[in-house]
Amino acid sequence: MTEQDDTIATITAGYTFTGPAVELGAAVVAGTAHPRAQVRVPLGVLNRHGLVAGATGTGKTKTLQLIAEQLSAQGVPVFLADVKGDLSGISAPGEPGERVAARAAEVGQDWQPAGCPAEFYALGGIGTGVPIRATVTDFGPTLLAKVLDLNETQESSLGLIFHFADQRGLELVDLKDLRAVIQYLTDDQGKAELKRIGGLSAATAGVILRALITLENNGGAAFFGEPAFDTADLLRTTSDGHGVVSLLELAAVQDKPQLFSTFLMWLLADLFHDLPEVGDPDRPRLVFFFDEAHLLFTGASKAFSTAITRTVRLIRSKGVGIFFVTQTPRDVPADVLSQLGNRVQHALRAFTPEDAKALKATVSTFPRSSYDLDQVLTQAGTGEAVVTVLGDKGAPTPVAWTRLRAPRSLMAPIPEEAMRTAAANSPLFPTYGVAVDRESAFEKLTAAQVQAQPPAEPGTTPAADEPARGRAREEKPKPGMVEQMMGNSAVKSMLRSMGTQIGREITRSLFGTARRKR
Repeated sequence: MTEQDDTIATITAGYTFTGPAVELGAAVVAGTAHPRAQVRVPLGVLNRHGLVAGATGTGKTKTLQLIAEQLSAQGVPVFLADVKGDLSGISAPGEPGERVAARAAEVGQDWQPAGCPAEFYALGGIGTGVPIRATVTDFGPTLLAKVLDLNETQESSLGLIFHFADQRGLELVDLKDLRAVIQYLTDDQGKAELKRIGGLSAATAGVILRALITLENNGGAAFFGEPAFDTADLLRTTSDGHGVVSLLELAAVQDKPQLFSTFLMWLLADLFHDLPEVGDPDRPRLVFFFDEAHLLFTGASKAFSTAITRTVRLIRSKGVGIFFVTQTPRDVPADVLSQLGNRVQHALRAFTPEDAKALKATVSTFPRSSYDLDQVLTQAGTGEAVVTVLGDKGAPTPVAWTRLRAPRSLMAPIPEEAMRTAAANSPLFPTYGVAVDRESAFEKLTAAQVQAQPPAEPGTTPAADEPARGRAREEKPKPGMVEQMMGNSAVKSMLRSMGTQIGREITRSLFGTARRKR
């Protein structure tokens, strides 16, 4: 038996499992695909998380599509962040052609066109899908601090502001609610309130306020509000048992990377704290693909990074698998990378000394194999990857240079009008389609101000009193709304008693996200 035969036999044995699996492709040895050596990943280990990495143009997006459509066909819901806007084709059957037929023949695939049931979402309604929003209260201080690019001291101060609002029953639905509360807490009367829970400097409050204004001016206000998205809607299946593929369109907000990457983390955090423990199920409840994962970790505070690591470590026991999608494993912190048992590594480039370092570091993370991975990872073609996954017994499989199967769904975007029609006809559109601005912190404070206004003097009229009011405006600047209101003792008493039952039920998770009774 030759060395090539040994490699083929080892891979064939290492990827032979009982039970359902996701078929990835055929092993490549000496440049030739061998259909009898099928490379697959057991369905039951996809909650052990994974990494799909590789340089731009090597086929990562089609790998996501290939895995997602098989999960859907086996009843597992999928979440896909469509950063570039080219994944919508998963909802439509693929188109046969010479290239597809040639790939199917090379890897031993019985290719038949098939689309998946899909739900299209748009972050903040910016795009063609069903809007996804979150309230500021539910989003929490840790995640919002990442969006606002605050340092750790400012993040801590923002946490105090959220704590105060929670205790007083001042619901922070949108950004103007948060601004109103900050303005009160930096007022002379409000400072006394906050001093009891740690204090907040005027300088720090100013930084946070300026960051909020910048976020609003850049269109960030659209992402916060109601109706808030219920992440349980990501777990749906169809009547015939297929998992729904949830596609979050991000192409329209590519210029806001910190915002959309942090929103993705909020979705995960909310799922983590809502889902019950299920132990080690035979299939995941949901597989979540986190595209452009490096954006999540760039500039992250220590608290934020710690919370990510703990979420990744613990969420698998709730039946959720996470695949991080990025260019090199170095984009993912070591503590997170160590949790990723399933690896699909596409080709890397080695054009610069930095590229060479990244290549060497990537090779060092794989088990020993008969392949020269330094060579394979620079020569692998589009639609090929180096694979190692966890077997059905939990042990790593042999490293396999794999020629991947062709997706059965359309490998191109569907027309925007088709997405718009699908979103408008979605059963979720009546729930999330139209933004609602109900009474929250800003409205409560405004109403309290009106009630606190002193009655007019008998016998005066607005016209007669106008010159005096005009002179007063010239002599002294008119105080702001919050400043006027908070100086009134009756209003201060009302705020102290505003710790409603709703407010007291708010507790905060690792990420500072709200955990309410649903």
